[in-house]
Amino acid sequence: MKTISDLTNADLPIAFQLEKCCHLFPWSENTFYSNQGERYLNKKIIVDDQLVGFLICQTVVDEASLFNIAIHPDYRKQGLAKLLLKQLITELDAKQVKMLWLEVRESNTAAIALYQQLGFNEISVRKNYYPTKHGKEDAIIMAYTIAF
Repeated sequence: MKTISDLTNADLPIAFQLEKCCHLFPWSENTFYSNQGERYLNKKIIVDDQLVGFLICQTVVDEASLFNIAIHPDYRKQGLAKLLLKQLITELDAKQVKMLWLEVRESNTAAIALYQQLGFNEISVRKNYYPTKHGKEDAIIMAYTIAF
């Protein structure tokens, strides 16, 4: 069974471990824990009583920024990220948020394809934004119009 709900303070230790296993360059513990609170709409997805994914989204007035999304490697390619994002968009719409922004590594073609499938559009490129093992790579800036 799959359920999506708010990421709570009690979930943070497990979610931070997930952060470290999902990203080659994970957030620091301080950064991870500081991206919580009333300005955030952070969600988790539970499969069979196990936290297997989360997203971190900050809202400011009528815009939101998706800062982080992670799905455990054993649970990828099952549509879980898509479910999380659809739930986020539904909740942002209810809060009258008009735009959802994100940045994605140019090499993350699976994520880019998912975002495009959901209706995100490429807006710009941030050159040399993300660290890699051998330097830097560009970030694709994308946006989704929730409401007009």
